[in-house]
Amino acid sequence: MEVVTFGETMVLFNPETQGPLRYVGTFTKSIGGAESNVAIALARLGHKAGWFSKLGEDEFGRYIKSTVMGEEVDVSRVKKDPDRTTGILFKERFSTVNPNVYYYRKGSAASHLSIDDLDMDYICSAKILHVTGISLALSEEVREAVFHAVKEARKCGVTISFDPNIRLKLWSKEEARKYILEMAALSDIIFPGKDEAELLLGTEEPKEVCDRFLDMGVKIVALKLGKSGCYVKSKDEEEFVQGYTVDQPVDTVGAGDGYAAGFLSGYLENLSLVDCAKRANAVGAMATLVKGDMEGFPYKDQVEIFMGLRDNIDR
Repeated sequence: MEVVTFGETMVLFNPETQGPLRYVGTFTKSIGGAESNVAIALARLGHKAGWFSKLGEDEFGRYIKSTVMGEEVDVSRVKKDPDRTTGILFKERFSTVNPNVYYYRKGSAASHLSIDDLDMDYICSAKILHVTGISLALSEEVREAVFHAVKEARKCGVTISFDPNIRLKLWSKEEARKYILEMAALSDIIFPGKDEAELLLGTEEPKEVCDRFLDMGVKIVALKLGKSGCYVKSKDEEEFVQGYTVDQPVDTVGAGDGYAAGFLSGYLENLSLVDCAKRANAVGAMATLVKGDMEGFPYKDQVEIFMGLRDNIDR
């Protein structure tokens, strides 16, 4: 594997109509999970990605595994839990682009993933291990597993990629700040959003945010600035990279995961920091064009057409 990642993926129910859920009668079923999103986006961009989690031995768990596997992501290390269920979530839509999200994941199989569920030989065989702050928030058991995986992978020379992905429905600001900053100090590449930077560091000023993370030992900071683009910095390069204009975004959920995947794709191909950021911006923008968490992630030729790097032949 070029990239290995792990964390909870749930069955996602998307409403067919807008308004309070009590008035919604029909839903479409898909999957939602930050880590599997990154793995799927990377696979579509032509990279070998592996994802694992702990799933209930139920129909929803089987559905998640088969869906991720169908995207050409390796799921050979997925664990099954016969005693716990697979988590689910519902979206609630109004006139705004960003939906409300309701989780039913407490006590799920994935929230009990432990150090014993890790195959460290598999993780250490990867070039990159990607983790998120969502896993740190699920339970103490999962948090211990994530820190263990990262520390052991670092010993093997694996590059650590980290997306803070702060979800305040899962834990307090104080807990988030404590553990995410601890993980940041163990990471090589970090993908904070500007609001997350404000919560973690007390500032969203791009240069200051990047410098603070670099001082912790991070090698590359890619600060997401929404539709404006991003600000990226390493010890050798520093640049604001303009975003792509999307006139009618449909669903912004998954855009940040697409951004991370686009950046890691460029990193694996030894692109410059700025070119990594351009691809990241493009994948993130394209993710907003389609309803669903992962359905809008592009294939390599599609993102190159979107970026103007190759001609589009319709007929």
